[in-house]
Amino acid sequence: MTDQLFLSIWLDRHAQTDRLRYYRKLLSLFPFSQREQPQSTVSIHAVDVTEPPLLEKAVNGPIDLAQIEPIFAEYKGDDIAYELESWWDLWQFDGDWKLKPTRVSLSCFGRQFDNGTDDEAADQEDLRIDFGVDTTFLPAPQIPASARLIESNIKSLLRLVHEVESALPTHKRLLATESGENFAERLQQTLMASGGVQ
Repeated sequence: MTDQLFLSIWLDRHAQTDRLRYYRKLLSLFPFSQREQPQSTVSIHAVDVTEPPLLEKAVNGPIDLAQIEPIFAEYKGDDIAYELESWWDLWQFDGDWKLKPTRVSLSCFGRQFDNGTDDEAADQEDLRIDFGVDTTFLPAPQIPASARLIESNIKSLLRLVHEVESALPTHKRLLATESGENFAERLQQTLMASGGVQ
């Protein structure tokens, strides 16, 4: 069964008033794909996730942050959320293994924006990276070379998590799945079942 994997980041209290600055820092750290890819999308949302976007703009890749950061600066307020849907390179199996652009979404939430979780808006995360389905990071023993190539995906994920935590004033971070399942435990169980990542 597949599940959505995401990284939630809560900034230190003193940093929350300048969350857009740290969102820009997150975007500058992120290893966006430089390969040929579909368009990316910049979105601005207000109030909550059920409202239609204030802005939705297609952007040709590879991502050039100098082109998209001014868009974010035009929208301000504690009930505003910023989102960039784009691509990064991961190993994917589709009859054969290929390193190719894979969808990712990076978001920044204002203190009064309701992002659809069960928490009160003020307690929700400040930044989030949605990585798509968790199976991209789980070895599949029935697929040849799965352990080795999925290990590469896992290393990319963990390297990013550590870089983000080191570069941002992070109060708390959580790598979890949409169902609430502990991803680290599921990964460990999968690795044990497959004989471990070599």
